[in-house]
Amino acid sequence: MNIILFYIFAALMLTFGVAVVANRNPVASAISLVVSFLCLASLYVGLEAYFIGAIQVVVYAGAVMVLFLFIIMLLDLKAEERRKLNKVAIVGGGVVALAFAAQLTSVLASFPMGKKTFPKLTGVPAGEQLNDLKAVGHLLFSNYTLPFQVIGVLILVATIGVIVISKRELK
Repeated sequence: MNIILFYIFAALMLTFGVAVVANRNPVASAISLVVSFLCLASLYVGLEAYFIGAIQVVVYAGAVMVLFLFIIMLLDLKAEERRKLNKVAIVGGGVVALAFAAQLTSVLASFPMGKKTFPKLTGVPAGEQLNDLKAVGHLLFSNYTLPFQVIGVLILVATIGVIVISKRELK
């Protein structure tokens, strides 16, 4: 990937990520999240992970955001009233964020596994070429079967929760 495109998409993703938190309107916040997901998908495509990029667009920017917008419209959320900004809290939050970034940088710089190359996929017959889809499927259904099923149950529970929350009581 061209390094200039990487920095452009990374900056856009971070900008719209901040806009998700900073927007007072829930619909504008959800739209900012969609743009952030699309920028992340473009980063995946730039890393030649086309399958993951396509899944990012279809699942997150498509299905999950439709669900979020459905919930926002169902709950009829209003924009919050503007409050005065607490300057002490902003400065304190900035100091904490900078301290966290410095600590994270120092930990990542001293982490020895970060300098190694990514390990090869195990359990694949010798000489067989794997594409993205086969590699993801092989890992998902061999090494990560339990987490995959736990995520399925979590999504089912979340769906049932949305139905229970949206159910209106008859008077």
